[in-house]
Amino acid sequence: MADHGSASDALQSLLAEQERYYRDRAGEYEDWWFRRGRYDRGADANARWFAESAQLETVLQTEVPAGARVLELACGTGLWTERLARRARSLTAIDASPEMLAIARTKTCDAPVEFVRADIFDWQPERSYEVCFFGFWLSHVPSELMPAFWEKVRAALVPGGRAYFLDSARSERSSARDHQLQQPGEELMLRRLDDGREYRIVKHWFDAADLERLLERSGWLASVGATGEFFIHGSAAPAT
Repeated sequence: MADHGSASDALQSLLAEQERYYRDRAGEYEDWWFRRGRYDRGADANARWFAESAQLETVLQTEVPAGARVLELACGTGLWTERLARRARSLTAIDASPEMLAIARTKTCDAPVEFVRADIFDWQPERSYEVCFFGFWLSHVPSELMPAFWEKVRAALVPGGRAYFLDSARSERSSARDHQLQQPGEELMLRRLDDGREYRIVKHWFDAADLERLLERSGWLASVGATGEFFIHGSAAPAT
């Protein structure tokens, strides 16, 4: 198990379980994004999901400057790595799961992507980037580690650099049919795989305005918006 600094034994155990979940889920992870199997919520909900996910693609094209040096944290199966690689001059993509990275590598071919296996809570940037991007990762950062995480993002950016992120808004139709959302304010969620195995993970369901205020109190100039039901998206730069 990775050593997450001053994190308690209970928190370290939780983070280890969360890492196992995403390693074990790698082969079925994209069922969530493409609304397959347990994530199929019916024609109306699926149509809204895909319409809102198209908005996120527009945000990515608009917000991430072409030709930038980009760092992607928690790249997963490369859903966003593939898109970032088309715009970036160089791209470093980090994930703790070798299973996820193996899938992501198949999507970028000859693009200038450096894949790094590392636990993001322990990893430290060795160089600076103009853009730090993370898609559907911030919601898995425990509140206790959120300040340290954002300091790491700050350390990874060149002067004038920005962080861009996409994540989940609270919706009963966002997760699998056999998942139950925890109560507002709770950050632990029980997740299942297709074979029934269960794991506890950290999961925040963000309100755009609340997250924007939180970031501003933490020393960031932030702008956070929502697509409607399913997603939030935002950018943040260190306050001078």
